Amino acid sequence: MRSRALLLTLALASLAGQAAALPDSPAGLWQTISDTDGKPRALVEIRERDGVLSGRIVGTLRSGESLDRTCDVCPGERRGQRLLGMTILSGLRRQGEAGEAVWTGGEILDPDNGRTYRVNLTLEDGGRVLRVRGYIGVALLGRTQRWLRAPIGAAGAIDPESKAGGQP
Repeated sequence: MRSRALLLTLALASLAGQAAALPDSPAGLWQTISDTDGKPRALVEIRERDGVLSGRIVGTLRSGESLDRTCDVCPGERRGQRLLGMTILSGLRRQGEAGEAVWTGGEILDPDNGRTYRVNLTLEDGGRVLRVRGYIGVALLGRTQRWLRAPIGAAGAIDPESKAGGQP
């Protein structure tokens, strides 16, 4: 019963966050898209605190895929940490004005290979698509993913334990 109440509370909080998320901010819930098959893979919650963005894995969109596994290839303090609740985006600050803004200066972790990359975020399609450009050295030499803003109903896919152990 307690688990259901927690799940409902998280879902409502996420809905409120989605409603409050501005189309000119990456803050909110996003569906990552797999490079392998082009299908939604995970849910990442991006938050802004004091002008700095961070994002953590809060759910999976694949049945049978467990986020309880740990990242044994991740560096430093992330080694052995559960994927669920793991911070994969950090240190991003806004550069530029609405419509032309880019969030830069941070890093992104690929938990599949344990590597960290410099990253730029750009909103597209009226704030419904997030262009995530990960790179080493020069932004021209990197990889781009396009994440989709999660529909409001996706909040129900969040594991109620995702708040535990993750960083805001």
